[in-house]
Amino acid sequence: MTIKDNPEQWRTTASETPWRGAKTSVRSEKVVMPDGEVATRDYQVHPGSVVILALDEERRVVVVNQYRHPVRERLWELPAGLLDVPGENPQHAAARELFEEAHLEAAEWHVLVDHYSSPGGSDEAVRVFLATGLRDAGQERYTPDGEEADMRTARVPYQDLVRGCLGGELHNSSLVIGALALGALLDGSEDTEAALSGLRPADAPWPARPF
Repeated sequence: MTIKDNPEQWRTTASETPWRGAKTSVRSEKVVMPDGEVATRDYQVHPGSVVILALDEERRVVVVNQYRHPVRERLWELPAGLLDVPGENPQHAAARELFEEAHLEAAEWHVLVDHYSSPGGSDEAVRVFLATGLRDAGQERYTPDGEEADMRTARVPYQDLVRGCLGGELHNSSLVIGALALGALLDGSEDTEAALSGLRPADAPWPARPF
C-alpha cells in the first residue's frame, strides 16, 4: 500500500496574530470543523529550517552539542539553522550553516528527508540534507554567539547515533529522523555512493517552502 500526504485547507472564518517575535509569531484562527463546529487553533508561524547530516568517508556523522533552554538540556544535534532569508535556496542556507557551525564544506548534496517538526502546533517545515565529500573550510572561522558560543562538535559513527536514538539517549527530532533515515539507507550496504544514489537532488522541489 502506498500512502502520501496531500494538501488540504479547511475554511477559516477569522485569523489574527496576537504575538510576534524576532523570528516567529503566533497565529490564532477560527477553523470550521467537518461537523460544522468552529474551533480555535493557535499555532506558531515559522520561517522553516534546514538541517545538515554531514557524513564523512568513515561513515561518521558530524554532530554539535549545545544548550536548549526550553527543555533545560544540552542536546546533541545536527548542524541546522532557520530559513531567515525569504526565497533563499535551502541548500545555500544549509551550506552556510555547515560552515558556521562545523567549519566544513561539502562537495555533494542531496535531500535526505523533509518533515514538519510539530504540525499540530507549528507550521515549521524542515528539510534535512545529506552532505558528503567533506573538507575543512579554508576561510576564517565564523564567530558564534548566544547558545552557540560554547558549542562543541564531534564525529560519531552512524550506527552509534541509531543506537542512541533507539535507546532514548538522543532526543533532537531532526537528529533522530536523519539518523534513522541514514541507517535505513546504509545498513546492509558497503558502497556508500550506491546506497545514496536514489536520494533526491539538493534542488528538489519543496512545496512546503517554495524557492
